[in-house]
Amino acid sequence: MASTLKENDMASCQQSVATLLPEDPSLVDEILCRFPRIGSSDVIPLLQAVQQRWGYLPRQVLEEIAKRTRVSLTRIYGVATFYERFRFQPVGKHVIQACHGTACHVNGAKQIGRAIHQTLQIKDRETTADGLFTLETVACLGCCSLAPVIMIDDKVYGRLNPQRAQHVLSRYRRSSSH
Repeated sequence: MASTLKENDMASCQQSVATLLPEDPSLVDEILCRFPRIGSSDVIPLLQAVQQRWGYLPRQVLEEIAKRTRVSLTRIYGVATFYERFRFQPVGKHVIQACHGTACHVNGAKQIGRAIHQTLQIKDRETTADGLFTLETVACLGCCSLAPVIMIDDKVYGRLNPQRAQHVLSRYRRSSSH
């Protein structure tokens, strides 16, 4: 059953949102305004909007949304934990997706992965200490003719070998230090 946001709920939560989120509390309002009646079919798009804004699903934001929409926090977490694409920790400035699909696997994805691990000193789903990179292993990026591939943000790098992968990462690191 859908629940509606009530005006007094919006007003009473403003102060708590301000203390939970040092950023502009109206950001939660902006997201919730897109969903005037929250039903079970809206949980995924709502979570996608939160992750698009913050880069992950901050607990405080999810708690506030649960209060204001009357969708239980258990339901929200149940949906969020079911799908691997939702994150509960902040990600780096650049997200590296390392493909381990069949074509990439047979063309050296493991060696590319080792080169990334060695260069960045992180494992899958970890973020570098400087907050620059987050590594995610994915089943397939759909770029099989370019195998092995990685994607950094929205840019695909194909036909990699360990040295080329390290070179790509060093270029990102250099461009971020300027």
